[in-house]
This record gives sequence, structure tokens and C-alpha cells, in this order.
Amino acid sequence: MGSTCSLGGGYLFGLPVGFVADSIGATIGAVAAFLLGRTIGKSLVISRLKDYPKFRLVEIAIQRSGFKIVLLLRLVPLLPFNMLNYLLSVTPIPLGEYTLASWLGMMPITVALVYVGTTLKDLSDVTHGWGKFSKARWALIIIGIVLSVVLMICVTKVAKNALDKALAECEEDMDGTTSSPEQPILTEPSVHLNQPLIIKINH
Repeated sequence: MGSTCSLGGGYLFGLPVGFVADSIGATIGAVAAFLLGRTIGKSLVISRLKDYPKFRLVEIAIQRSGFKIVLLLRLVPLLPFNMLNYLLSVTPIPLGEYTLASWLGMMPITVALVYVGTTLKDLSDVTHGWGKFSKARWALIIIGIVLSVVLMICVTKVAKNALDKALAECEEDMDGTTSSPEQPILTEPSVHLNQPLIIKINH
């Protein structure tokens, strides 16, 4: 649904206006779901956590660096977008950090999709005979689409590596705290200071 809206925004309004409109709309939608999951829908969200066992690591990572993890989650499609909004609502991240991280994290995919939408509009105009493309224009369109795809792949790859590293560190810490045996505590026998010191000498 979000991808369709971004494409439609680019198709109808062009790149600058379409990007601003889609970016604001996507952020408002994410915040609305977050607030819903943090209030009246909290019990339902918690009941769904069992379906996403890996999210336990995400929750621990957010306790350490909430803004960074939410930003990376927006860049990497680890979980479905709509479900991620609700799952993040039961983590301790503040609303302000969640909103800013979500807005920034959704920017790359929004720009790419809106640009593709503007390209579809240009192609539609040519198909209907409402405009003409020069060879240079065709070249710019192709280069733009290729760059958008490459940018998304690179951003996703870098973000995924960073997210995997953060989650792996949390998993190691969890294993370290749960699997390490408790060391026995050795105590010295108590000595009463008021007790007289008796030295026994064998003759």
C-alpha cells in the first residue's frame, strides 16, 4: 500500500511535491500505528510477539541504542512495515526518537519510488502522444532508474550489516548472562574477636 502511494505521489505531483507529501503521510501513518499499539492495542501487540521470536533481540538492542536500531529497521525489510510499527510500540523507545528515526529511515525508499512514479508519468505522456522524448531524456530516465536501484541495494546492504552486527552483540550478551555457570563463593569461617586465643602446645 505504501509503495503504491509513493508511486502515485510521483505520478501525480512530481518529485519534489510527491516526496514531501509521501514522506509526511508515511510518517504520520507510522506514528498513528505506534500510538495505537502503545495504548488501546497494547495487549494485542504483546500477544503477537510470540510470532516474532527474533524481535526479542531487537527489543534489547533498542534499550541500548533506540534511535539507531529503529533507523536501521526502516532501511532493512526485516519485518513487514505495518507490523513493525506496532511491535516497536511495546519497546521503551520515546515517541520523538521513533518519529525522527522512522522519517529519516523511510526517506531513501520514498525518494526512489516517487522518482519511479514521475518516470511512469513521463512514459504515459509519450504513450498517449502528449509529449516526446529526446535520446538524452531517455538516457536520463534509464540512468535515474538504475541509480535508484543501485542506491537502494547499497543502502539496504550497509544497513543490514550494521543491524546484524548490533543484534549479534545482543545475542552474545544474552548467551553470556544465561549460559555462564555461577562461580562458587568461598567463605572463610567466622572468627569471634572476643573469643580468647588459645594455642595448644604438644609436649
